[in-house]
Amino acid sequence: MHLGHSPTLVVSSAEITRDIIKNHDIVFLNRPKTTAGDDHDIVFSNRPKTTAGDVLLYGSKDIGFSSYGEYWREARKTCVLGLLSNKKVQPLHYVKEEEVAIMINKIRSSCLSGDSVNLAEMLQTVTNNIVSRSVLGRRVEEESAAGGKSNKFGELSKRLLIQLGSISFRDLFPSFGWLDVVTGHIGRLKATTREFDALFDQVIEEHRMSAMSHEDNDQSDKKDLVYALLKLQKDGKLGIELTQDNLKALLLDMFTGGTQTTATTVEWAMAELAKNPKLLKNAQEEVRRVVKNKSSINMDDVDQMHYLKCVMKESLRLHPAGTISFPRETSTRVNLGGYDIPAKTIVYMNVWAIQRDPKVWDRAEVFLPERFINSTIDFNGQYFDFIPFGTGRRFCPGMLFGKVAAEFAREVFVWAKEFPIADVDGVWGLDERLNCKDLDANNKLRVLLNSVVESLGTMMCPGVESWFVANLKEHWESVRGLRECLTGTESKVSVF
Repeated sequence: MHLGHSPTLVVSSAEITRDIIKNHDIVFLNRPKTTAGDDHDIVFSNRPKTTAGDVLLYGSKDIGFSSYGEYWREARKTCVLGLLSNKKVQPLHYVKEEEVAIMINKIRSSCLSGDSVNLAEMLQTVTNNIVSRSVLGRRVEEESAAGGKSNKFGELSKRLLIQLGSISFRDLFPSFGWLDVVTGHIGRLKATTREFDALFDQVIEEHRMSAMSHEDNDQSDKKDLVYALLKLQKDGKLGIELTQDNLKALLLDMFTGGTQTTATTVEWAMAELAKNPKLLKNAQEEVRRVVKNKSSINMDDVDQMHYLKCVMKESLRLHPAGTISFPRETSTRVNLGGYDIPAKTIVYMNVWAIQRDPKVWDRAEVFLPERFINSTIDFNGQYFDFIPFGTGRRFCPGMLFGKVAAEFAREVFVWAKEFPIADVDGVWGLDERLNCKDLDANNKLRVLLNSVVESLGTMMCPGVESWFVANLKEHWESVRGLRECLTGTESKVSVF
């Protein structure tokens, strides 16, 4: 079978993933003139061209969707060495500490006044603020005309991630691309791009003016990524030209890649602990042991919270922000796991199934942070059964933001000891009758709804889209085959 005109491969095994990265990744990078003597790592590392990527990412000029070649290599090197190295990320810790303190004060005030707290929304906001200050030098939480709060960057990044996963007629059947225009799909993509354009153009211009005038504003985050990119653009030492669109595409990668994933991971970690009183107690005891009666903590304190580090790893294992990796495309024919894979095959890595493989993980469906105690397994892309940030040459360059997110989560738990976390219904807004299986089912349904509704809904008339959403649960059996494919219950490698 094909997804439209393209043969499609879903990999649901750590062994096959290891084979791809160690022996064939060059094929999946789709370098134009690959030969048998080339480094095989490039075979699997190219990205197929998509309508959403072309429209939303300035012709796929970001790191995530650009084709393998000189531009991709230089752009990735720029972000990894110049923007996301430990040396660059370390000075941004003060941003995280300030934003966490603001969030704690808000929660404390709400508790004292008897108001309810939407923790998921608050986590999303503080995460957006941390990433946006690090990347853009400003908080996304802005005063609205009515005196309330607006979160335009956060709303746009969420919309962008959903639209990037959408399916266009042109992607499946190129001759039917005109339907993307008729249904309004292209219009919606362009509307999102225009809004990001306006925001990024303003931010970049402000940074240029500030750099030219040498203004000293103690409230600005002078070491943000926009300044770093503008300096690289001015120096002209890169092997590629950094145009305005190139700058905006790279900023989109850094911002959207860090906001939604971080908040989701922290939210799931806290929800899992709320449903496991024994694990919650272990986490609270570690916090009390390390923090004691301190009014503030430092990085040394955070580094001593080993159990909470295991909690975050287990959350990333059971609830990866990206259950299915972004697609790759083979550049030449290759044999993989006994299958003859043709060139131009679209390849997905089923992160959800790989990280729940019972052959690799003991009690794979159970939230068990203890599995990472005294374990060297990390999310650095070197362990092929634990790849929440991807692996190989297409490994997420923003992984260091993920480490900052883990530290952020541990700081969140520091204040958690002060509040009645065990009161699940009162604090978390979850029904006490739910168990971990229910949480997981809700997670899968939410992911499926987000992706399927956006993908199919954009190709439907509004009335049909409403009908589809209303009747999705009643027709759940119709997607049983899709579920088997995604969970890897039938085969570790599935060719469509």
